[in-house]
Amino acid sequence: MTPAFETMTAHAIAQAVINGEMTARAIVEACLARIAQQDPKLNAFTKVTAERALTHADAIDARRRLGGHLGPLAGVPFAVKNLFDVEEVVTLAGSKINADNLPAGADATLVRKLEAADAILVGALNMGEYAYDFTGENAHYGPSRNPHDPDRMAGGSSGGSGTAVASGMTPIALGSDTNGSIRVPSSLCGLFGLKPTYGRLSRYGTYPFVSAFDHLGPMARSVTDLALAYDAMQGRDTADHAQADRPMEPITPALAQGLAGLRIARAAGYFDKGGEPEAHRAVEIVMEALGASASVDVPEAGRGRAAAFLITMAEGASLHLDRVRTRQNDFDPEVKDRLIAGAMVPAAWINQAQKFRTWYRSQVLKLFETTDVIIAPATPCFAPRIGQKMMTLAGIDMPVRANLGMFTQPFSFIGLPVAAAPIWLDGAPLPIGVQIIGAPWREDIVLRVAYHLETIGAARAPVAIA
Repeated sequence: MTPAFETMTAHAIAQAVINGEMTARAIVEACLARIAQQDPKLNAFTKVTAERALTHADAIDARRRLGGHLGPLAGVPFAVKNLFDVEEVVTLAGSKINADNLPAGADATLVRKLEAADAILVGALNMGEYAYDFTGENAHYGPSRNPHDPDRMAGGSSGGSGTAVASGMTPIALGSDTNGSIRVPSSLCGLFGLKPTYGRLSRYGTYPFVSAFDHLGPMARSVTDLALAYDAMQGRDTADHAQADRPMEPITPALAQGLAGLRIARAAGYFDKGGEPEAHRAVEIVMEALGASASVDVPEAGRGRAAAFLITMAEGASLHLDRVRTRQNDFDPEVKDRLIAGAMVPAAWINQAQKFRTWYRSQVLKLFETTDVIIAPATPCFAPRIGQKMMTLAGIDMPVRANLGMFTQPFSFIGLPVAAAPIWLDGAPLPIGVQIIGAPWREDIVLRVAYHLETIGAARAPVAIA
């Protein structure tokens, strides 16, 4: 019996299409039907590219009939956060203002790379305005809803990406991660996500937020799918001057190598505090599953987060200052207020934050002389309710929007590769994630650990029950 589309992994879909067990058109038609069923209540998509997807599917099927080569993601539907350029689609970046722009004239590099591997784009996804968000709420296009409880946040700013994958509308989605925007929705929606090393993947053809921190990466319901997408997107792109000049380093073949010889430690100090008990329990479960007990104190992580806030505010304000001046009423008020505040941050503070960033990175990198992997919470709590403004963490009332990324910012700030892995606590109605952090360029190690956790059942990403 053919499994339901929404439960199929990208790997299973590709194998079925390559082997002739299913056609790419049948897959896309099932995907579009799932979107039509689920999206009206979950609000993941801002644009469905049905005609383009079906045309691409038919081309793949025709090539197979003629005995042509099919790529490793043959027939796999994917969708992208709407800050990725998609030809003939307006790049919204979650903004009402950008809706006035002309459609993109070409696809973003990563869209082209995935399609070169025969994946099929099915649409663009909702997101927090200009990616300045951890909630998945959008004042213009509505909130992306958590498929495990539609009254709760999907997380942001890649909220539509989290919603689409967790609900089974697509097996893979792309997001961006500046301060945690892949890892936060992965945690709240119960997904595997990957923020690669800064500079690993091309950002060409995407709307920026904070150039110094912006990363792009995939979200999926299995680590194999995550690795397949990541491998397909690797490779030098001379159009992106910030991309590192590194060779492709495929990691899918290495996933099953196991953990022998890996030195694994829990992040202590700052990461032991502030979160709800479920966040810390998830870390304990992972450490027990990995048979590890060591810990490392990430030095001055709290200050790292503060410096990340300052640089984010200043760079974001610089990027959007003209729009704030001329169209301030067309911004989400909360985003506008933070951009205005960023414009008033003294230059001396930013200079100090940048100096601290250099020192902080050097100190964290020293940890990897004796440790290969660091485990930390991804979010401080389960998904809050949509519209919730405040939450209580460790007895302190805090704004939700700013603090869902309290554990992710200290690592994106210095560009380390991080995988998110979803954990389900006994009896819990919602998932919560952990971060698996590695040294620069060691995406292979963080995904090997995630794969091991998935294989032994400690981490899992089931499709949300409709």
